[in-house]
Amino acid sequence: MSVPQSPVPPATAPLAGQQPQWPDPGEVTRVRERLAGLPPLVRPDDADRLAALLGEAALGRAFLLQGGDCAEMIERATPAAVHGTVSTLSRLAGTLERAFGLPVVTVGRMAGQYAKPRSSPLETVRGLTLPAYRGDAVNGAAFTERDRTPDPRRMLRAYEAAATTLRLIADRPVTGPAAREVFVSHEALLMDYELPLTRQDARTGRAYAGSGHLLWAGERTREPEGAHIAFLSRIANPVAVKIGPGARPDDLLRLARLLNPGAVPGRLTFIVRTGAGAVRRVLPELVGAVAGAGVPVVWVCDPMHGNTVRVNGRKTRYFDDVYEEIAGFFEVHRSLGTHPGGVHLEMTGAEVTECLGGGSGAVWSAGVRPADLGSRYESACDPRLNRTQTLELGRLIAGLRTPSLVPAG
Repeated sequence: MSVPQSPVPPATAPLAGQQPQWPDPGEVTRVRERLAGLPPLVRPDDADRLAALLGEAALGRAFLLQGGDCAEMIERATPAAVHGTVSTLSRLAGTLERAFGLPVVTVGRMAGQYAKPRSSPLETVRGLTLPAYRGDAVNGAAFTERDRTPDPRRMLRAYEAAATTLRLIADRPVTGPAAREVFVSHEALLMDYELPLTRQDARTGRAYAGSGHLLWAGERTREPEGAHIAFLSRIANPVAVKIGPGARPDDLLRLARLLNPGAVPGRLTFIVRTGAGAVRRVLPELVGAVAGAGVPVVWVCDPMHGNTVRVNGRKTRYFDDVYEEIAGFFEVHRSLGTHPGGVHLEMTGAEVTECLGGGSGAVWSAGVRPADLGSRYESACDPRLNRTQTLELGRLIAGLRTPSLVPAG
């Protein structure tokens, strides 16, 4: 794989956007040094194995299922929470495997999703202005000055929670004939966390991010000249980029040249988040340009972020909109003869009330109603599908089929 060998950013590296304003630079330095002395959370050979499996998805011979919390909370690194999410993902993966006749690669938004980009660095409530919540690795969600003040020591707590989550994934009860392999992923946002955990592998001489198997750049941090893309270009892990409705074909081709210069299947995933109303209009040009250039990527649909609305003062998503974006994603790939390589969901194994609808496909008939939103709204950031909604969505996705580029079996 064509990836530079050094994990150390060059002296001319661009400044990273979406970073917290730490009040004590000296404490940041001490935390970075502490992180640099801790063991990596994941092994390079596991990241390589995931890259090989994603290579199958890029070639139409597998399907990626990626899901988990919008923003992980350190206090929820518990057996009930972790096992609930993993068991839900595993059941969904089994449904899709039976329907598609393809192996499903299962990746959790887990063990690292502790930092979040924000549209504004500040938040004002009833005349009080405080820093925005940027994830448990940075500050607290409670709207108090103490909680919202960025604290670099939280990165050490995030590391410990990630390590606990990985142990719980590995030690989870096996309910089926065999344990499904579950990899972990997160947005590589917080450079003070990612860089100290990036190490050079003695086997290969290549640099690997030790914080997770698959890392991605978000829609707000995907500038080709930016620090996040520069970081992803230097690690040997499989990487991904979130793509919004404003992206142009040239943007994707440039990102592909930077992140996958060797055109290795499985190295690069594009996670598209356009919204249900735009997917059929926006996606064909993007997929056509990348396919026409012969660039091997895994195309994944994120049907969550483009469909967020406010109801009764809370951020939510309609189940029907989530499904509609996935249906449009499949339709576009079917029309182009390309492979819809996966879905990326914000979901949980708990029966929360954060997304509206579900229940026999009718928005209001049996699922979560607007009046229910306050009863179990537990997300620290964006709304998640609950266990019942996630499994129902899986049954609907299974009905879409997938145009595998090679015969199943």
